[in-house]
Amino acid sequence: MSAPDVIDTKDWGVVATVEKWNVASDRAKGLPPDDTISSEDNLLLNGGIQNLLDLLCNIGSVTDYGTGSYIGVGTSTTAASASHTGLQAGTSARDYQAMESTFPDRTAQTMTWKSVWGSAEGNFAWEEWSIRSASSGTGGEDTGTALNRKVASLGTKASGSEWTLTVTITVS
Repeated sequence: MSAPDVIDTKDWGVVATVEKWNVASDRAKGLPPDDTISSEDNLLLNGGIQNLLDLLCNIGSVTDYGTGSYIGVGTSTTAASASHTGLQAGTSARDYQAMESTFPDRTAQTMTWKSVWGSAEGNFAWEEWSIRSASSGTGGEDTGTALNRKVASLGTKASGSEWTLTVTITVS
């Protein structure tokens, strides 16, 4: 009699949380956000998976998803596909922001990234987001490798407001 098959599942739990201040200066004053919205799950992109495996095996000269990484948001509602290389919105309809100080962070098996969009940044409908490494150390657009992508309606940011996007990924 053979041993039963063992199915060993692993979980990649993702939560993206947007905190919204209608008046940008309210966040600096320590006031609570006017609204908070969360979205779960995402899709790892092929390039991000390959980058993670290269980092794990110390192969090549890959960029990491550390302090030089960015979170990007855009207006595209195109369904996520593993073959995507990042946000699908056109250049004028997407915006990447660097990590807030002390991010990213890892506690046990949970990683957290956080970026801030000030009054004049990302003022459009947030329909997609992605975490991206940055090989050049500067801003987002086509540098580095996108780890993941999520299509979710997170709201429409207006000039004068300040929003944060926090992404937590728990691997268990």
